[in-house]
Parts: sequence; C-alpha cells; structure tokens
Amino acid sequence: MGPVPTGPGDILDLIRHGRATTRGDVLEVTGLSRMTVAQRLDALLGAGMVVEGETGQATGGRRRRSLSFNTSQSRVLAAAVDTTHTRIAITDLGGAVLADTEIDVTVEAGPSEVLDRISSSMVALLDKQDVTPGDLCGAGLSLPGPVDPVSGRPSQPPILPGWDAYPVAEHLQADLPGVPVLTANDADAAALGEYAAGHAGARSLCLVKVATGIGTGIVIDGRSYSGADGGAGDIGHVRVSPNSEALCQCGMQGCLAAVASGRAVARELTALGHPVSSGRDVGELLAAGNADAARLTQQAGRRIGEVMATVVCLLNPEVVLIGGAMASAPLLAGIRETLYRIALPRATRHLALQLGSLGEDAAVVGLTRMVVDHEFSAEAVNAKLR
Repeated sequence: MGPVPTGPGDILDLIRHGRATTRGDVLEVTGLSRMTVAQRLDALLGAGMVVEGETGQATGGRRRRSLSFNTSQSRVLAAAVDTTHTRIAITDLGGAVLADTEIDVTVEAGPSEVLDRISSSMVALLDKQDVTPGDLCGAGLSLPGPVDPVSGRPSQPPILPGWDAYPVAEHLQADLPGVPVLTANDADAAALGEYAAGHAGARSLCLVKVATGIGTGIVIDGRSYSGADGGAGDIGHVRVSPNSEALCQCGMQGCLAAVASGRAVARELTALGHPVSSGRDVGELLAAGNADAARLTQQAGRRIGEVMATVVCLLNPEVVLIGGAMASAPLLAGIRETLYRIALPRATRHLALQLGSLGEDAAVVGLTRMVVDHEFSAEAVNAKLR
C-alpha cells in the first residue's frame, strides 16, 4: 500500500480514473475523515474541476450523488502530424473532438515551414470557434518519429530530415501565449488515445501504427512508455532482411519499414501501374477494394507480424491494436498469420489482436489525454489549489 492520498489533487485523480464516483467511495478509498473529504471536494467543486450529479441509486432513503471530472471546464488544442498532412483539432478534456481541420503539408519541407503552417492553422481554428488561448489548458503535438521524453524535441527521427532536436514546443508557443505545449511520438499518442477510449482496464497495450512508416506505441499501467530517449517501439528500423537492397530512410538496408511500410507497398503498387506514394494513398486503394493493394498489404502484414511476435514475447501485452492509414482487414490478417505462428502460445493465449477503434482520432484523443494527465496531475492540482 502506498501513502494515503491527502490533497484535493489526489482525490481528483481517484475520480478521473474511475476509482471513486461518490463521496462514499472517496471516504472508503482514502480513509480520510468525512470533514476532510468534504473540504477537498469543496475545493475541487469550487474550482470547477469536478461536477456533482444525481445517481439512480438510493441509500437509506437518500440519493447518492455522483462525482465526475468536468471535461467541459477548458479545451485542448491538438495537432497530429503525419508525413504528408496534419490534423488539427480542438477537444474537450475527455478527448471529444469539437472542431477540426486538416492541412496538406509534407514534413520534408522542414520544421520551420511546417510548424509555421500548423501554427497559423491553429490560430485560425481557434478564431473560427471563438476560443482564446485562455480557454485552453494546454496543447499537444505528435510527430512521426522519436521524441525525447525530457526535452520534448525530436530525437534523430529517420523520416524527419532537419527536425533533430528542433524546439517544436517553443516554436508553437509564440502564437499560444501562456499555453503549455507538449509533444509526443505519433504511435505513442495513438496508443494512449485507444487506451483512454476503450481499454482503460488493460495493464499493457501496444498499438502498431502502419502508415508511410511503422512504429509501435506502448502503454503500461496507464502510462505511455517511450524509453530512455524516446526510441521505444521504433520497430520500423529492425533489420528483417539483411540481404535486401531495399534502402530505408534511416540509411540502412533491409529495415522493416523498407520492406513493409506504406512507402514500400506504394513503391510496389506503382511498379504494377497504380501510381501512389504514401501510406495514405495505399489506404485509399484498400478502401476502394483494390486487389493488388490488399495482397501486398497482407504480405507486408506478415513481415510486421514477425517483428511483433518478438514484441509480444517481450512485453506480453493484453491488447495489440493495428492503427494508421493502412489499418485494414488484409493488414490484420497478415500480422495475425505470422505473429501467432512465431510467438510462444503462452504469450498470446490472453492476447486481443484487433484493429484500433478510433481511426484518425486516435492521436488527437491521446494528445488530449497526455495534456490532461500533465495539467491535472495530483501534484499540479494540489499546487494550484494550495
């Protein structure tokens, strides 16, 4: 047993994560006195962080009142950057998308140009929705490459030339005065979004994002695991075909991304007379029922399944989800085929392997969760209400 939570922030934490939904629950979980609990809850209710409503249950003739996190008290601004486009959204604190827009901008244009475009689109979206920076509790941005967990800056990202160690958050803050800006890897953000939306009971979850590149987001005990310098889950650069001449964007040959990513499948489809260049293009062909796209995507899935078998044996996750522009029945079938064949039966006997449920919303929902976890942590709330 850890220390007894004492501050209002600790009680908010219990409410936010569903461990206490009534005053009685808070009393029972914390062991604090009725008066102390009342004081803590009054502080949270007064600050608008918690709302109280009626439940259908009655005890001793009195209706119990429910406690819930107030997801409408402020807003989050989220930008999910992909290789060829960026999705920008305003969400409530529960991750519900209230307004969004999309811009076509390629990451190869470099950080300054891309972030200028994102920043101006963010400001335009806020203006259109009559939302001010003061209405935001924070902003989040995800990138298709490793992000250093300490500095929040890109960490030698293979498919983001010129982005290494660029001050992404600082660049955006110029147009968002006073708004905290957090950054994350795109697969990490998507994994956290899927976890928050539908798998909050899972002790461990992995999301494989297959788009123009390939990456895996890992959530353990409700927290995103990004490794020592942001490189955890970067399976696209595992060398699976050492004798292959397929050149990866990282400069090596035979990486998983070089033979099984959206970029690799697009290259093969182009050779067959379907001129496409990105994972998103491949996804559109899949949605249209293109037989060559389905066959090559399933083939790519088999190679990804080989690497994911190692990930599953290492982490023994409860849930493995498939996301990204190429998430589809053929990709899932290919991954399933090799993963279950190669991995230990013990590692997969309780495994749920399925397509993610959020689609393009996954990273946006995850960024919201990341910002809320940071801005409404027990420590942050205790400091604010002290």
